[in-house]
Amino acid sequence: MTWSFPIGVVGGTVIRLHVTFLLLLLWIAGAHYAQGGGQAALQGVAFVVLAFVCVVLHEFGHIVAARRYGIQTPDITLLPIGGVARLARIPEQPGQELVIAIAGPLVNVVIAVLLWLILGGLPTLAGTEVQNPGVDLLARLASVNLFLFLFNLIPAFPMDGGRVLRALLAYRMGFGRATQIAASVGQGVAFLLGLLGLFGNPLLLFIALFVYLGAASEAHSVQMRQVARGMLVEDAMITEFARLSPNSRLQDAVQELIRTTQHEFPVVDGAGRLRGVLTRDAMIRALQEQGPDAPVLDFMTRDIPVVQPRQSLDEALRLLQENGLPAVGVADAEGRLSGFITLENIGEIMMVNAARPRPAAPPANPWGGAAQ
Repeated sequence: MTWSFPIGVVGGTVIRLHVTFLLLLLWIAGAHYAQGGGQAALQGVAFVVLAFVCVVLHEFGHIVAARRYGIQTPDITLLPIGGVARLARIPEQPGQELVIAIAGPLVNVVIAVLLWLILGGLPTLAGTEVQNPGVDLLARLASVNLFLFLFNLIPAFPMDGGRVLRALLAYRMGFGRATQIAASVGQGVAFLLGLLGLFGNPLLLFIALFVYLGAASEAHSVQMRQVARGMLVEDAMITEFARLSPNSRLQDAVQELIRTTQHEFPVVDGAGRLRGVLTRDAMIRALQEQGPDAPVLDFMTRDIPVVQPRQSLDEALRLLQENGLPAVGVADAEGRLSGFITLENIGEIMMVNAARPRPAAPPANPWGGAAQ
């Protein structure tokens, strides 16, 4: 996720912090300082940090459950409204997704129960005022975990409730159809949150935007996989493209960028084998840092996997999504690059398929059934 940076690694999962989280800490510190001075500001920041420790534990609930099914989690990103664990792949068996989705909220229930046991009972109404620095810290943390449990069960992507809803629907219908319905429900929830946010709560507007975009992104990702599942790599690969050599400089790449409409440029050696891919964004950053004479080898993405033309396009898409790659190479029987696949051109195929007219349905038979 852009605008985030790593703060640690636990069990092979990188924990990343979004810059907006730092803005949240500054806002909390300022608000508490205005109420009670420096001591209150420190307590406010400490409370937020502890709350996000609970968020991290929530995400590791998902991670532990996912690893039970052989699904890895490359990273977690902490945002002001919670955390996002990026799974290497989405389980398409409803039972697996249900277990993974519900594991995170259940962690929050366990934390809340443990804190209430330490406190000696359920909190009073005053104990649920998490914004009040005068309330006991543990009572506020218990209330926050209860809120996280309830908030994450809202049936909207990318919250856990959206995945729970999809898993339950998928027992009765296909995974793709279940995703479409769950995404539509999520966007409806986002609309309601946005409407409520217009009446004096700006945070709800931010959450509504986050939910709406998350639902749209999930639906788009699943649609891409459905399109790819029925095609071969050779049906979708880019075959007309400019390429760079290992001796190319950034100025050579810039000329190709201007001359073509490409955003990814394969770097191919004299034997026709793929050495890496230079992206447009990496090219621009390199120009700013090193200038036009820098070699492209220093800035290209290495270890790009190569597939065969007759392989399933679904396999190429899986490699792209799981590894966050700019492209996947396509090689002939001798290992020479003959094309490549990007998320963009798979998306274009999806749009073309959606635009094609559907076959006309047979005329209705007034006596029931299809006309003969």
